[in-house]
Amino acid sequence: MSRRVDAGPAAVWAALTDVEQWPKWTDSMTSVRLLGEGPLRAGSRAVVKQPGLLAQVWQVIEFTEGREFTWVARGPGATTTGSHVLVPEGDGAVTVLLGLEQRGPFGALIGLLLGRVTRRYLTMEAEGLKRAAEDALY
Repeated sequence: MSRRVDAGPAAVWAALTDVEQWPKWTDSMTSVRLLGEGPLRAGSRAVVKQPGLLAQVWQVIEFTEGREFTWVARGPGATTTGSHVLVPEGDGAVTVLLGLEQRGPFGALIGLLLGRVTRRYLTMEAEGLKRAAEDALY
């Protein structure tokens, strides 16, 4: 999923990494709570609750300040990986790339069963991030 955001990279990154505020700008999140102190970084963990889904603990496994972060949630038979990448454009805007992948013995089945919901939630998140950054909420 990609979305052009007509805001500077710093504003988009601030909105993207302030994960506890996501429920304010996307209906795809009921709540997000960081476990531990400080800003989002490699090793950070967060409990994420989404409508119609069980709460999951996500852990940041890759983090490049101002550019991207990847986190994973592990469950019985499946590991879900979420990627968040900012690609600066020459005109001051940013293209946001959001991805989600399920792996493991039940990964393909979960992907099949939740594919429609996943696509809808990624679209909601991309649109919400776009609004939050462009409306100068960050």
